[in-house]
Amino acid sequence: MGMLEGKVVAVTGAGRAVGRAIAICCAAEGASVLVNDLGSGAAGEGADQGLALDVVAEIEAAGGRAIANTASITDPQGAVSIIDDAVQAFGRIDGVINNAGFLRDSIFHRMNQVDWNDIIDVHLNAYFAVSKAAAPHFKEQGSGAFVHMTSTSGLIGNFGQANYAAAKAGVIGLSTSIALDMQRFGITSNCIAPFAWSRLTQTIPTDTEEQKQRVARLMEMKPEKIAPLAAFLCSDQAKSVSGQIFGVRRNEIFLFSRPQPIRSVHHAAGWTPETISEVMLPSLRSSFQPLQRSGEVFSWDPI
Repeated sequence: MGMLEGKVVAVTGAGRAVGRAIAICCAAEGASVLVNDLGSGAAGEGADQGLALDVVAEIEAAGGRAIANTASITDPQGAVSIIDDAVQAFGRIDGVINNAGFLRDSIFHRMNQVDWNDIIDVHLNAYFAVSKAAAPHFKEQGSGAFVHMTSTSGLIGNFGQANYAAAKAGVIGLSTSIALDMQRFGITSNCIAPFAWSRLTQTIPTDTEEQKQRVARLMEMKPEKIAPLAAFLCSDQAKSVSGQIFGVRRNEIFLFSRPQPIRSVHHAAGWTPETISEVMLPSLRSSFQPLQRSGEVFSWDPI
């Protein structure tokens, strides 16, 4: 028996790459899986319903149970249909893995409102909608697990991804709030920042030697490396794990911190702009965090 035997898990964006690997892993661990994928392109364009059906066929060929759902998670009714279809087909819902998304990268001063709105909609608003649809079922049965994909773009930073970074930072707040609000009902909520080569990372430029080396490292990180942690977080063995932010990079698993106070200064007379400049700034400057990109923090080769 697998770790997810008897459970039902819905995975969004499960037609390709990380989502596909997670769906297949969950099925191999015994879960009945709802495979959701609209089949849009890397920038959110178009639709290909065959992607979800192909993953279902692959799971069934291996002896697992799965159904396809091709709704867009940005459509509120589509988000609800993901949970409704899982419950109708398998009788319950035990895990929701919010993975779907796409990129619209642009340097900030050139980013337009449409690209901002679309990325926030798919990576944050839709994650809320799918999670909200599952929440009453989880509450009624006194159990359930949410797993949300975040990104080091939101945790650390990256060039040309203000929309994506803002959404993925928002996912952390969403997950933490779900974990706090629903812990009394036996429900967990965690985040994973995946490092993996996929259609989204294929948009990374390779104009410089540094960029070429970065892409070469990314190509070593297969989507299948992300899947075991996502499956584990939906299992009963992870009931005590909630409100956490993990990262997976090839064979490495990281635990990230949430922002915490580093240092403080006190001024008994109260602060003025002048005393802030004269006292606060020199007191705290040595603890200021540098501006960095994800690739600078994770500078060693994947292991």
